[in-house]
Amino acid sequence: MARVLVFAPAPTLTVTIEDLRDEADVHVHVGGQGVWQARMLTALGVDVVLSCTVTGEVGGIVRHLLDGEGFEVVAIEREGVSPAYVHDRRGGERTAVVEEDGERLDRHALDDLYSATLRAAADADLVILSGPDGDDVLEPDVYRRLASDVRALGRPVLVDLAGPRLEAALEGGVDVLKVSHEELVDDGRVDDGDDEAQLVAAARELHDSGISLVAVTRADAGSVVVGDAGAWRVSAPQLEPVDTRGAGDSYGAGVAAVLASGGPQDEAIRMGAAAGAVNATRRGLGTGDAEAIRAIAEQVQLEAIEED
Repeated sequence: MARVLVFAPAPTLTVTIEDLRDEADVHVHVGGQGVWQARMLTALGVDVVLSCTVTGEVGGIVRHLLDGEGFEVVAIEREGVSPAYVHDRRGGERTAVVEEDGERLDRHALDDLYSATLRAAADADLVILSGPDGDDVLEPDVYRRLASDVRALGRPVLVDLAGPRLEAALEGGVDVLKVSHEELVDDGRVDDGDDEAQLVAAARELHDSGISLVAVTRADAGSVVVGDAGAWRVSAPQLEPVDTRGAGDSYGAGVAAVLASGGPQDEAIRMGAAAGAVNATRRGLGTGDAEAIRAIAEQVQLEAIEED
């Protein structure tokens, strides 16, 4: 079985209030980018290890919830304020009641997390570097060092990052990149996120810099991908979404599931697109039925984009 390590430095305690027969229905889970990726990978039958920190009183609840997710957890305990949010969705849309990004990792916690991550990476087939919700939880340069060190261990690195974290990871070295068209605009790599030609050119430039597979997601417009076999325009069946949060993370997890198993890039992209589409039809972030995802992956279309 393929084994994937997910670096998730600061998981978030999520409290969501739903409406159930005109009563408040409260759901308590653990989330954040890395947790959603790990959850989808587990659903797809991948052996997953999640390296993270758990912080303070809330961290005890986070650890308990993580232990019930079905993947291995390597957690560094520390004191302080934990990432957490309370969202009210009784009106149909998410309304933030409380949102806390959590405190910066101190030197000792970061050292312990870094060592634990390298130890787990040595036994992984692929490593995903994910980010915390808060910008100040850890320095972007951690991603440069981790990307470089993980690749020095002979393990491929997949990232779904933006801004300074992405730039740092790229400096360290990346094998697979999933990025949204909005993030390419924000990072100044394209002027118009709706201009496919610009997106493909930016993806080709990233591929030419040494990244084996670059996937640019465009929400309802599908994705454009540049890989070792060329460029593709990717379209999945148009399923009606319930909640699009976590769909991009599910896309990356689907890609990772195939590549970690030694599968080809086109199959990885089909699985990623299907995982993102199925997750968006569900209220559970990072969740999906594996059989449904695989069935829909067979209907994902890859159209070659010719060189200009």
